[in-house]
Amino acid sequence: MPTTLVKNGTIVTASDRYEADVYIDKGVITLIGKSITLGADTVVDATGLLVMPGGIDVHTHLDMPFGGTCSADDFESGTIAAAHGGTTTLIDFAIQDFGQGLFPAYDAWMARAQGKAVIDYAFHMIVRELSDQAAHDMDRMVRDEGITSFKLFMAYPGVFMVDDATIFKALRRTRENGGLICMHAENGGVIDTLVQEALRRGETAPKYHALTRPTRAEGEATGRAIALAEMAGVPIYIVHLSCADALEKVKRARDMGLPAYAETCPQYLFLSHDDYEREGFEGAKYVMSPPLRERHHQDALWTGILKNDLQVVSTDHCPFCMNEPPQKQLGRDDFSKIPNGAPGIETRLMLLWEGVRAGRVDAHRFVEIVATNPAKMFGLWPRKGTIAVGSDGDLVLWDPERELTISAKTHHMRVDYNPYEGRVLKGAPAKVLSRGELIVDEGTFVARRGRGEYVRRLAGPPLVP
Repeated sequence: MPTTLVKNGTIVTASDRYEADVYIDKGVITLIGKSITLGADTVVDATGLLVMPGGIDVHTHLDMPFGGTCSADDFESGTIAAAHGGTTTLIDFAIQDFGQGLFPAYDAWMARAQGKAVIDYAFHMIVRELSDQAAHDMDRMVRDEGITSFKLFMAYPGVFMVDDATIFKALRRTRENGGLICMHAENGGVIDTLVQEALRRGETAPKYHALTRPTRAEGEATGRAIALAEMAGVPIYIVHLSCADALEKVKRARDMGLPAYAETCPQYLFLSHDDYEREGFEGAKYVMSPPLRERHHQDALWTGILKNDLQVVSTDHCPFCMNEPPQKQLGRDDFSKIPNGAPGIETRLMLLWEGVRAGRVDAHRFVEIVATNPAKMFGLWPRKGTIAVGSDGDLVLWDPERELTISAKTHHMRVDYNPYEGRVLKGAPAKVLSRGELIVDEGTFVARRGRGEYVRRLAGPPLVP
């Protein structure tokens, strides 16, 4: 494999900032130092740029069937978009079919990704029913395949939702095999009742998606999930936390010393319930679960990030087109049929840099929530998530002065709208390297499609304090 030398940059990690060159050989960082003179096949000038670990997005849904359609980005378009945004590794979700163990889903999602992904990838496994075979497969996946995390749902009755006994058994299983349970925490029974009542009243507009999924339903489920994990004696990770109600449950648990962890997403930091009030059917663009909340929740979430009650910011990237094709239109007359999800895999780092510019977090915390903590939570550390000798040469060369305007006309996601349309940002990737290979250069994708590699992850407790 070729060698790469990144020169004259300012390295920024979760803990350090210094000027140095980085030498990468066979995809791995082998030397960090001042004025490195070793010859290299490729020399990348990082003058005036911040050299940071490549982003890790631990929550994406590429090529995912849902609600009678399929998410608009596959593993090629989705990972190209991720690379443009500075993300060099992602963890997607393989979905167990009813009546089967977990390995058929693993094989199916590997087939979706192989030969298409342009950045490195791994998988969580969504467990829809915990048969003896599925429980045995959990152990094998951790031991043999490096799939060390499993997602369960407390919402979507009849589709994904499992009962408390199943959740508890899965949690207990991870106590034995070293895995980690990721929880979609919303009270599905309450929400389903509210949805049916709204539809009987003829309340079919997109905003009723949010009005039938109250913050209390998320807070209650989050507290219950943490209690189940405490009884099982294992850590738990709450996905896409959206509101102060749920955050308070996580904060209280962490104050008690429990290993409760959680992520939020940019949409909950930058968008709000106001977006459901847009004219006509435009609110459908913002239908996701959990839904967008009132603006006051944003400050609570930023405080949670600052105080480490929230450890990770992922995207929950699950795009469905509005009109071309008309995927969101499936719910024009019934909000419950609008495919849940929105695009975000490309804009995560650029949006969160606004938090740095606004003084909500510093550059080190930025690196922590987009790269270092995701690696430490999910068994990728220290191969990913840092800049150190022995780590993969996954780097984003960040230009803090670069300005851009978000638009569906210029983004690389395969979806016909952008929820942040017209937002002007300052700070963006200039160049992106994956395992030492330049894959994005000044806004142009320059690498071979399908070059991404599957990454086996390590089992054991999260390394995030």
